Amino acid sequence: MNIAIIGAGAGIGLESVKQALQKGHVVTALSTNTDQIPNHPNLIKINGSATSPIDLRQAIKGSDVVLITVGTKNKKATTLFSDIAKTLIKVTDELNYSSPVLVITGFGAGESKKYLSFFMRAVISLFLKDQYNNKTVMEELISKSAIKWEIIRPGMLTNENNGAAYSVISKLQKGIKVGKISRTNVAHFLINEAENQKLLYQYVALTN
Repeated sequence: MNIAIIGAGAGIGLESVKQALQKGHVVTALSTNTDQIPNHPNLIKINGSATSPIDLRQAIKGSDVVLITVGTKNKKATTLFSDIAKTLIKVTDELNYSSPVLVITGFGAGESKKYLSFFMRAVISLFLKDQYNNKTVMEELISKSAIKWEIIRPGMLTNENNGAAYSVISKLQKGIKVGKISRTNVAHFLINEAENQKLLYQYVALTN
């Protein structure tokens, strides 16, 4: 497969690049900084922005699936996620792009906010409120578009790399528990789902 990974320079995106290449896929990696991405014969690196229609079009054109894995360390008010969504909708419309687009947001965005644990609710409220508000806008824009979407909401991200099993939750219901999950495991889910989409048009929570 030809997998386009948007936000590939660090975190979930970088892990997804590595795992996709290990499984023999061709990867087009878009990031504002591709320095940390190891070179590989099946890898195309694009230095650019997910909010640039030109850069995004170059990255996703001809791909079999798109992974949106962009994150930010900016804890202040941001429109990054909604800006990416608007650019994505514009570019996919122009390209008449009909392949799946898997989008990482976070558990606490959209309706999942009602199901947060006390601890996660406190963390998001104190430090990540603006990010998650904008991730909610991103979800709303994409879910109402013509994109063949899947929205993935991981729990609190860690850098553990222990290959632990993880849970995939496709329904919000009283009593669900979503805690931590490693970026490696999120990437594992993304590549598996890219290869064989089972949860299109659904909101999926991931937790260890």
